[in-house]
Amino acid sequence: MMRYALRRFLGAIPTLFVIITLAFFMMRAAPGGPFDSERRLPPEVERNVKAAYNLDKPLAQQYLIYLGKLAQGDLGPSYKNKDFTVTQLIGTGLPVSARLGLTAMALALLLGSFLGICAALRQNKWQDYSVMSVAMLGITIPTFVTAPILTLVFGIYGITLFGHDLSLPVGGWNGGAWRNMILPVIVLALPQTAIVARMMRGSMVEVLRANYIRTARAKGLAVGRIVLSHALRAAALPLVSYLGPALAAILTGSLVVEQIFGLPGIGRYFVQGALNRDYTLVLGVVICYASLIIALNFLADMMVAWLDPRVRLT
Repeated sequence: MMRYALRRFLGAIPTLFVIITLAFFMMRAAPGGPFDSERRLPPEVERNVKAAYNLDKPLAQQYLIYLGKLAQGDLGPSYKNKDFTVTQLIGTGLPVSARLGLTAMALALLLGSFLGICAALRQNKWQDYSVMSVAMLGITIPTFVTAPILTLVFGIYGITLFGHDLSLPVGGWNGGAWRNMILPVIVLALPQTAIVARMMRGSMVEVLRANYIRTARAKGLAVGRIVLSHALRAAALPLVSYLGPALAAILTGSLVVEQIFGLPGIGRYFVQGALNRDYTLVLGVVICYASLIIALNFLADMMVAWLDPRVRLT
């Protein structure tokens, strides 16, 4: 296990290096620059500003300077948020994105697993068809469509049920108040809930046909005990393998959601940095996301090996 973990760690270094290199040169290839605006700076001031950020040097030299600072843990200053470094901005936005993404993923796992198990136990019946139809809709409808629709329904039009106003905030963070998180979490969780439901249904149907499940049924065990004590662990293995990419996807998918709902997460900084050509901020977020994806995939592999003794990490 330790040898596998060390090999994965060493293999992640060149992967991260390639991602940083591609992101660096792709950002520089985009038209415009961090100090281009409608109001042009005087030539002397512009030269001094570029010299202060090493933007007056050849591109290859800029790349080597950035790698040298990165090796020391310095992500550099933000070109547009002059009072903050990139590390400070990521440190401010990442907890918001993490809280949002982890809450949405927990909701998706609970609801999706429940729906998938119900569909598997009622295979080829109306319950199964209903769950799979709704799941297909959840997968196909993107978040930038569901977010405005929920905003209109719960924020602008408002819903009243039994005399209670169910209107919800449609923007802002408000210190992480739970009411402000409801709509963003639902929007992020919907597609993942659909995917989890389909995966759990397919896996559970296969496990329920196994010989040891037939034996448990022949012994007269209750369906609930069979599912929870015998079938669920085996059926959850494909889902655990999916958790790494899913968590990474739900965090990167929050780019659009955070922008729509005005949340101060890392995704909002990424969008603003890309629009403003804030090179260091975009690169810092890319490095953060890439590191999360690599780490989450690694943890998913470790969990699969822990749950299934038949898996051998080589």
